[in-house]
Amino acid sequence: MDVCGIPVLRGEKKKTSLHIQPGFFLPVWIVCGKAEGPTLVVTAGVHGCEFVGIQTVRQFYEKIDIESFCGQLVLVPMVNPSGFYHGAKQIVPEDGKNLNRVFPGDENGSLSQQIAYAIEKKLYPWADFLLDLHGGDINEELVPLVFFPVAASQKVQEIAKAAAMHLPVPYRVRSTARNGLYSHGVQCGVPALLLEIGSGGRWNAEEVSLCEKSLLRLMGYLGMGGAICINEKQKEGVEGFYQDAPEKGFWYPLVKAGQTVAKGTKLGELRSLDHCLLAEYSAEVDGIVWYYTTTLGVRKGDSLFAYGRCE
Repeated sequence: MDVCGIPVLRGEKKKTSLHIQPGFFLPVWIVCGKAEGPTLVVTAGVHGCEFVGIQTVRQFYEKIDIESFCGQLVLVPMVNPSGFYHGAKQIVPEDGKNLNRVFPGDENGSLSQQIAYAIEKKLYPWADFLLDLHGGDINEELVPLVFFPVAASQKVQEIAKAAAMHLPVPYRVRSTARNGLYSHGVQCGVPALLLEIGSGGRWNAEEVSLCEKSLLRLMGYLGMGGAICINEKQKEGVEGFYQDAPEKGFWYPLVKAGQTVAKGTKLGELRSLDHCLLAEYSAEVDGIVWYYTTTLGVRKGDSLFAYGRCE
């Protein structure tokens, strides 16, 4: 049989690659269960310093028992390899672009755009479901959560939300994004989720274990084998507030990831080099802080925080 245009046998593991441009390939690892079933595409390392997902995929490929599941796994451990090896925050070093902002891609564009184009043309068409693994970059602290799409067809929304409810993370958050790896996938009709685990450009065994458990729970939901278990304690973020820096400055956050805030709670302030107050922010509703930026210096357009109302 073919998976992503690559011949593979039932009960086989195969490491191959996806050609992007001369001298640049993305690693693609395929695992074929002995029984037929859906194809799950798992991507990691869109941002090179979000390490938990990358480590999870590496370990999962080695550990997965071909006898224990049905269907196909298509694993891309590093979508942005140079970002990983160069320790580049959020961007592809070759062109300085945030890969998660360039979908749909361009076959004749810069490297980021070519990567996005290749993923859309070579991976999306094979995916019955797509899971994109992220985490807090070197400048971010976050609480584990999963984003699910609400800017997609009703069918895709329903499948993705149901899948999110099976993952062992405390929050699932509605997302209207359209130009990222997972969010453009849903525009193309692929049910997909973006899972966030890990913070500050760090990783540990407990976070990798949670990410792996999430992957197994998703496989269970998809009928690929493994446990089927709805997370009854998970809360849904129904209204999100996202703040970017209006200009460069010194950022002073006043809350922590996972903190419950009441309407009016001061979230942080932005100041100039000369201590002048540039902006200050307070919670508009009662909610939960999902993530915030930890670095002192921020550029115009950098994310400062996100929080939301849950139900």
